[in-house]
Amino acid sequence: MSSESDSLDVGDIGKFDPGLTQRLISVMRPILKTYFRAEVNGLDSFPSGGALVVANHSGGQFPMDVPIFSVDFYDKFGFDRPVLTLSHDILFMGLTGDFFRKTGYIRANRENAAEALRSGGVVVVFPGGDYDAYRPTASENTIDFNGRKGYVRTAIEAGVPIVPLVGIGGQETQLYLTRGTWLAQRLGLKRLLRSDILPLSFGFPFGFSAAIPPNLPLPAKIVMQVLEPIDITAQFGSDPDIDEVDEHVRSVMQQGLNKLAANRRFPILG
Repeated sequence: MSSESDSLDVGDIGKFDPGLTQRLISVMRPILKTYFRAEVNGLDSFPSGGALVVANHSGGQFPMDVPIFSVDFYDKFGFDRPVLTLSHDILFMGLTGDFFRKTGYIRANRENAAEALRSGGVVVVFPGGDYDAYRPTASENTIDFNGRKGYVRTAIEAGVPIVPLVGIGGQETQLYLTRGTWLAQRLGLKRLLRSDILPLSFGFPFGFSAAIPPNLPLPAKIVMQVLEPIDITAQFGSDPDIDEVDEHVRSVMQQGLNKLAANRRFPILG
């Protein structure tokens, strides 16, 4: 998950506004389909009821994973089945916090996830968080959750399948050079900003950037693939080993990402 919180904000789950979300999606759809030439494949295998969508995270400061997935998901299943995304607390600070809650973003804690899943919700989680979203472009086709496995326990406790989701193209929206973990440690960002990274990238229009100033994303083609759902109990028994399940999920996702990479002919162009 992107972050953890000690307290449950029960209001997060109930604030989803299908009307507002539909209007937002209608505005974003032509942008995503034209600028990023976005594609989402494999939704025919998506299970009914609650499901934990486990995805790799891409795009640095401007990740498009959730909007791109949501456009196609809502086109297929409608707005009565909300997509709820576990998100960092910083998203809910200030005047925009209520807007994000109404359009399907919830605080990333186990309690929120459990409540949403048990109510039949579709919950999206990025175990790698910012560490994944800022991975170097040279490693764009690598699944790396930085050792985080809490998503497995969340799915087990809620009794829902894991739906792996992989995407390619997000790390081509600019040239990501390094996560800058060494620089973050030296500057003490963990204590000041709760961040283990200080990513360095090169893009348009500012050239080199350390998150500030923020470069605009290049129009890289982004393709996402929904993989077959994983029924944990059916595959690993009633008392599954967390490490074993995590290893399997990452292996399946790596195979899926490898296939997307094999079909990609050119950077940015797709």
